[in-house]
Amino acid sequence: MASNQLPFVEGVSINRPPLFCSDNYAFWKVRMKIFMESIHRSIWQAVVTGYKVPTKIVNGKEVEKPFEDCDQNEVRRAENDAKALNIIHSALNKWELIKVTHEGTPEVRRARKNTLIQEYETFRMTQRETIMDMQKRFTRIINHLKSLGKMFDEEEVNVKILKSLNKR
Repeated sequence: MASNQLPFVEGVSINRPPLFCSDNYAFWKVRMKIFMESIHRSIWQAVVTGYKVPTKIVNGKEVEKPFEDCDQNEVRRAENDAKALNIIHSALNKWELIKVTHEGTPEVRRARKNTLIQEYETFRMTQRETIMDMQKRFTRIINHLKSLGKMFDEEEVNVKILKSLNKR
């Protein structure tokens, strides 16, 4: 009996965040973003931008503003940050730690992107490769490039696949 290798370890739920599986970080990252945005788009913004504690000037010094002095926007930002913290336990710090662990520093990501672009540009079907295996290999390259910010239009991808096929 063949086992179905899904890229996640639990079912999809709107009530709990996706479980982190280090084997498929890119998939988890997308699901986590969608999960947070499904609660409210501004929760994802709290993760991306981080939270800045509201402050006020007292005797010429900047001090943390008491909660009761905060305006509606500051209260809403604090609530969104708390929700994001609840979802991933530390909105920016743990997210950044996981991101750097699995994607690397900006320099590593840039080098990885350049390597993948070269793989994409020189992509060809190998002699003994099935079309299905070639498609899986090509999709892996495209998905990794997309996760690193490279965008493709559908026509470009289709033409690339057709040009990569062996003449059998």
